[in-house]
Amino acid sequence: MSTVQDHITFWNGEKMPIVGLGTWLSSKEEIQTAVNSALEAGYRHIDTAYVYLNEGAIGEVLQEWIQSGKIKREELFIVTKLPMTGNRSENVEKFLRKSLENLRLDYVDLYLIHAPVGLTGKDDNDIFPLNADGSVVLDMTTDLVDIWKSMENQVDSGLTKSIGVSNFNEEQLGRIINNARIKPANIQVELHTQFQQKSLRDFCEKHGITICAYAPLGSPGRNAFYTGLGIDSPISIPDLLQHPVVARIAKKHNKTNAQVLLKYLMELGIAVIPKSVNPERILANFQVFDFNLSPIDMAKLRELDLGEAGRTFEFTKSFKGTAKHPENPFPRV
Repeated sequence: MSTVQDHITFWNGEKMPIVGLGTWLSSKEEIQTAVNSALEAGYRHIDTAYVYLNEGAIGEVLQEWIQSGKIKREELFIVTKLPMTGNRSENVEKFLRKSLENLRLDYVDLYLIHAPVGLTGKDDNDIFPLNADGSVVLDMTTDLVDIWKSMENQVDSGLTKSIGVSNFNEEQLGRIINNARIKPANIQVELHTQFQQKSLRDFCEKHGITICAYAPLGSPGRNAFYTGLGIDSPISIPDLLQHPVVARIAKKHNKTNAQVLLKYLMELGIAVIPKSVNPERILANFQVFDFNLSPIDMAKLRELDLGEAGRTFEFTKSFKGTAKHPENPFPRV
């Protein structure tokens, strides 16, 4: 049996289930099928965001489960995120309350700044505002410390139990830590076997901040997501699920390649949020607590790291024009 705990613990004592359901842009029917399947399989950690446009669909399912008595609110761990168009201190509470209304909840367990780059939309529904040339409409006045102070106020008011960031680099995270009254509990970043973020992991361990890995399987459906948002930016996606090293280890343990990729990160103490709308894959992604990876397995998977070359979520590629923003987190050197 696995020795990996089923949760990671924040510095404030809150516990995040180590396996969660990642959700992106999909139809209402797909999202609701996915969340129902996840809850039935035993998931209690659901990850969403204002910009995913699915909080309302998720909220309907959560309300049904809670009101029917099938689950208690305190058994769930719900994460959502402040959109880039909300990256101003005066907008934090407004967008959090919008998310809570969509989710039909009184509070979320974790609220994240989705990204450090600020955008300026025409209204609250203009989540990825574009100029005529296809570049995003930047807000060059983004003040991360000022935004963070508003995030702290949301903890004080009880609208969220914990706060954190997503897609921040070490310098930006350090700036928040150095100016925080309430320290970030978690950072959500791209992290998988070909992009293992060793430096960030060491930094977070030093400061007592937990990590949640998005795209732990490489995010094979991401280009379709961007197309759905009207962003024409095809990206080369790593085929982690077919990697021969992963396949050999999976065969040895009689597990799927995806289960090995997830378990590797879990063994490192990292939470994972694989995204799927397929009930069978959702169930399989949760069946990762009944086996251990050996030290040799871990060493083989550690060798797959490509360092910075393994990063695929690069803002300047996904969102044209972000290289000009002073808080662009991942400039190419």
